[in-house]
Amino acid sequence: MFLDLPLPSIEEIAFMQSAGTSGPAARGRIVMIVDTLVHGDSRVQKTAYSAAEAGWDVTLLGRAPNEQPQTFELGRARVELLAVSNALARRTRGYRRRLTRPLAYPQTGIVTLRQQQMWAWRAQRDERVVRLDLAVAAGTARAVGARRLAQRAELLLIRMAHRWVAIRSRQLRATRAANDAGQDLRDRARLWFWRAVGGAGYWRRVDPHLWAYEIAFAQRIDELRPDIIHANDFRMLGVGARAALRARAKGRPVKLVWDAHEYLPGIRPWRSYIGWMEANCAQEREYAPVADAVVTVSDDLADLLRQRHGLRARPAVVHNTPEMRRISIADDTPTPNLRAVCGVGTDTPLLVYSGVAASHRGMDLMVDGLPALPDVHVAFVVPRPDQPYVRQLVDRAAELGVADRLHVVPMVSPWHVVEFLSSADVGVSPIHRWPNYEIALSTKFYEYSQARLPIVSSDVRVAAATIRATGQGEVFRAEDLADYVRAVRAVVSDLARYRAAYDKPGLLAGWTWEAQAEVLEQVYSRLWPAPTSSYAQAARRSAAPSPAVARSAD
Repeated sequence: MFLDLPLPSIEEIAFMQSAGTSGPAARGRIVMIVDTLVHGDSRVQKTAYSAAEAGWDVTLLGRAPNEQPQTFELGRARVELLAVSNALARRTRGYRRRLTRPLAYPQTGIVTLRQQQMWAWRAQRDERVVRLDLAVAAGTARAVGARRLAQRAELLLIRMAHRWVAIRSRQLRATRAANDAGQDLRDRARLWFWRAVGGAGYWRRVDPHLWAYEIAFAQRIDELRPDIIHANDFRMLGVGARAALRARAKGRPVKLVWDAHEYLPGIRPWRSYIGWMEANCAQEREYAPVADAVVTVSDDLADLLRQRHGLRARPAVVHNTPEMRRISIADDTPTPNLRAVCGVGTDTPLLVYSGVAASHRGMDLMVDGLPALPDVHVAFVVPRPDQPYVRQLVDRAAELGVADRLHVVPMVSPWHVVEFLSSADVGVSPIHRWPNYEIALSTKFYEYSQARLPIVSSDVRVAAATIRATGQGEVFRAEDLADYVRAVRAVVSDLARYRAAYDKPGLLAGWTWEAQAEVLEQVYSRLWPAPTSSYAQAARRSAAPSPAVARSAD
C-alpha cells in the first residue's frame, strides 16, 4: 500500500537563515557541481551545508528537474539548478530508420498523432452507433439496416487501421531500443574506429552527452569566479577540470577537488549503449590528473583510484555518514514517526529499506520473503514512491497476498532520516553483488547504525565484514531468499542482542557527518589556506541530542 505522507519539496528541506544571525566572513569561494537534482542527494547537501557553515562562500550547481531552473538556499549555501538538455543523449542515428524494420514510423513524433487519430475515429463511430440506437428507440430512424451495415463495415476498417498503426508502432519501439542500446555491428565498428583514431579524447565522439553538462554549467562556473571547484562524481569531473584550466589560463589559481562517489568500472551502466562505460572511463582517466585533491567514500576505493589514475597522493576518505546535529527546518515541522506513518504497532516487527529503488538493490527479496515471515511488516522509504519499479513490487505483494504488510513511504530530508528510521526494528540492505557495492559501506548502512537498528545485509564484502566484526546484525547470501528469511528470523528473535553492539564505546562516534566534515575542512584548508573555522566545533556547541541517539539499546 502507498502511504499519504507528503514528499518534502526542495524548499521545505532548505534550511532558512536564522533571523539576526550572520555567518563568518567568507574564507574563499567554493563552487560545487553535481549532475543530480540535489534533492535526495544527501552527500552533496551535507557537503554544501557544512562548508558554508565553516565560513566558505558556497554555491552549489545541480541539474534542474524537467529543465526548469530553480534557486534556493541550503543553510548559508546557495543552490542553483540549471537546465541540462538530453538531446545529445541520443546519437544522430537514433533518429533514423533501420532497413531491418521498414514499416517503423519515422522518428518525428508522428506515431502519437496516428494513434490519437485512430482513437478519435473510433470515438466518432461509437457516437454514431449511440445516436442510431436512440433514434431506433424513439421510432424516428430511417434506413436502419443500411446504416447498421455501414457501421459494421466502418468498425472493420477501424480495427484494420488500428492493427496497422500498432504494427508500425511496435517496429518504431524496437528501432528506438536497438538505436539506444547500440549493440549492432555498425555501433561496434564506430566504437572501434574512434578508439583507433581519436586518441585519448575519443570519448568525445563516443558519448557526446557528456558535453550537455559543459553547455549547461561552464558559463555559470566562470561567472562565479571560484577559488575551489568541488566536482562530484565522474560526469562532473570533466566540467570542473575544464573550468579550472580556463581560470588558470587567465591567471587565477583555481583549485579542483574531485569527489569520487563510485568506482566507475564497477557500477551497473546507466545506459545500455555499448560505448557508455568506455567513454565515461576514458573521460575520467583524462581529467583525474587535473584534480588538486581527490576525496572518496571508502578506504578500498581510495586505494583503487590512486592505483588506477596514478594519483600523487591517496584520496582523503569522507564517508557518507548522517548529520547527527538536530537541525529544525521550522519549529512546527517535527520529524514524522515511521512506525506511526505505516500504522504498525510497537509489538509488530518492522523491517525498513531506505534508499533508491532499483532491481539490483534486491528489494524484491523483501517482498518475496513476506509470506515466510507472517508477523513481519516491510517499509520502503524511497525518493519516488510512484516509480514503475516500486509499483511492480506493490503488485507483487498483492499477488502474494501480503499487500497489507508492505508500506511505501517517501524520503525525508537527510537531517531527519536517522530519527525517522529509528522506530523500525531492523534495517535491511539486500543489494546485489556488483563490484562497486563490495568496496564501501552504503549511506543506508550508516543511517541504520545511527538509528541503532540491527542490520540484515547481503554478503557484499565490506558490509559483511563490518557486521561480523561488530555483531550489529546478520549476513545472508545475496539474492538467496531462504538465507534472507533465516537472517531476518535470527535478528527479529533477539533484537536486544544485536542492538547491544551499538553500546561499544566509540563505534558510532566516527560514523557522523560532523567527523567527516572535519576531513573535508582539512582538504579545503590545505588547498586554500585561511583562518580556521571548525564546522564540527560549531556543531558541538549547538548540538541537541537526537531521539535516535538517545534510544535505549533494548
